[in-house]
Amino acid sequence: MAIAEQKQTVGSLEWFYREAEPTQADPAKLPVVCLHGLVSQSYGWRQVLPAIADAGFRAIAPDWIGAGFSSQPERREFAYTPEAFVSALEAWRAELGIERLHLVVQGYLGAVGLLWAAQHPDRVERIALFNTPFYAGASVPWKIRQLGLPLAGEMLCQDPLTVDRVLEGGGGYRVEDADLDVYRRPYLSSSAAGRALLATVRQLDQARVSTEIASALAQWSQPILVGWGDRDPWLTWVEAEAGAGKLTSAEFVRFEETGHYPQEDWPEKLCQALLLFLRGADLR
Repeated sequence: MAIAEQKQTVGSLEWFYREAEPTQADPAKLPVVCLHGLVSQSYGWRQVLPAIADAGFRAIAPDWIGAGFSSQPERREFAYTPEAFVSALEAWRAELGIERLHLVVQGYLGAVGLLWAAQHPDRVERIALFNTPFYAGASVPWKIRQLGLPLAGEMLCQDPLTVDRVLEGGGGYRVEDADLDVYRRPYLSSSAAGRALLATVRQLDQARVSTEIASALAQWSQPILVGWGDRDPWLTWVEAEAGAGKLTSAEFVRFEETGHYPQEDWPEKLCQALLLFLRGADLR
């Protein structure tokens, strides 16, 4: 299944996204939107999008504003706060004409997608979250926090090899050089990518965001899949399983020998759990 690379201008921002469409479209199957985390991009879903499309769903993965190949505006033009990301995501959804969707999120930046869902519950059918801080008390690890430090963070965010260190440090697996070339490319072509990453990390506000997400999901009645790589050095599967146990509509799946980026480390395990979860929407 081929993945198409698309661009969509929404106001002053240009979104880059990857998309895989099923051979035979089924109007009963809602689109699946996949949102990446730090310091990733939609490329991380490259092995997941075709699997979703093969199951009959339209699969879409955007690069967040400031990440990948989407716009990387200065802070005076885009605040890089969770609220700014939520507003931008909603504008992108509306521009694409997606009325209702299944939401898939991963990582710290992916958590902003859960904030969007909390504010637009009528737009979301099912939520699948993978190694995303969704429970109160989830913290940001030093490897991420140092990217927002004065001086040191500014240098790290301009170093393309920081991408390697974070992606590989999140699970201990080596990412192939050809794939790292794609992840590094925005940082090699412009200093704007590094400034956007710096601003994003500084504005994460994780304690507040995690608390708001936990409160919202506690009221959520639609199905939730919590999938977790048990080698995540930053967000433990034990805490995630406990958090999922507090949600009335959640099921928990543990991915053994998989790290913080399961779509990168072991996409087959993620796809198996995700597709079973999505097929459940057809069995109601």
